[in-house]
Amino acid sequence: MNRQALIKYLTSLLLFGLNGIVANHIPLNSYEIVFLRTLIGSILLFALFLIGNGRFHIKIYKKDTFCIILSGIAMGISWMFLYEAYQQIGVSLASLLYYCGPVIVMISSPLIFREKLTFPKIFGFTFVLVGIFIVNGNAVGSSNTWGVFCGAMSAVMFFFMVTLNKKSENITGMENSVIQLVSSFLTVALFVGIKQHFVINIPIPAWGWILVMGIVNTGIGCYLYFSTLSKLPVQTVVISGYLEPISAVVFSTILLSEKMNVLQIIGAICVICGAMAGELVKVKK
Repeated sequence: MNRQALIKYLTSLLLFGLNGIVANHIPLNSYEIVFLRTLIGSILLFALFLIGNGRFHIKIYKKDTFCIILSGIAMGISWMFLYEAYQQIGVSLASLLYYCGPVIVMISSPLIFREKLTFPKIFGFTFVLVGIFIVNGNAVGSSNTWGVFCGAMSAVMFFFMVTLNKKSENITGMENSVIQLVSSFLTVALFVGIKQHFVINIPIPAWGWILVMGIVNTGIGCYLYFSTLSKLPVQTVVISGYLEPISAVVFSTILLSEKMNVLQIIGAICVICGAMAGELVKVKK
């Protein structure tokens, strides 16, 4: 296991877990927030890539580039569906639906990536899944069909995002992140342009939070996330990925004074223990 890659990946998840906290201070609709975060994040990563004398290998590895572009498109669509689901059915139910995406990745990994499903992985994943359901126990059935559809589609697009990005074996690191995020931005920009002709009214006090969302949560977060995907087993990516929703719950409790009931605390413990079991417990030969 590449420990450095794992640490970077976990750090990116914590940054993503803060997305809800930052977005709570931005008085814009979901599409506008996604548009601005991908725009600023893309500019940051592209600038850092050029400063570091980075070179694109698009012409050399056309297949890898194509997979990353498709992954970026999937990420943009996934984020738009997710943020719309937040507004339609609430964060809890939307998160529950969104994190069905890793379930799809886990189930398909033996077929797509030929990774063996070990007992600790299965046990840990099951424990994590139970914890997620408990944490979101207050999310009851919703009659908002559109909101549920958006949440489900965000999960489907999450599957394509992770799967397609891991197909890139030669383009990794910063180059991978730049192509990924720029592709995501162009996808969201196309949607916003068609929907509202890029007309966005941004209050001056919101700019500070927008920059934090774009630079830290998106630019730095996406670099750490996508530069490590190809270096970690897909099942590790899936199980450890649940640190994002559980950290979001903890951050919202501490920073937004949202209360956690006993069941949510139990669910959080299940997620943490399940992730540790799936990642740290070794199969005895």
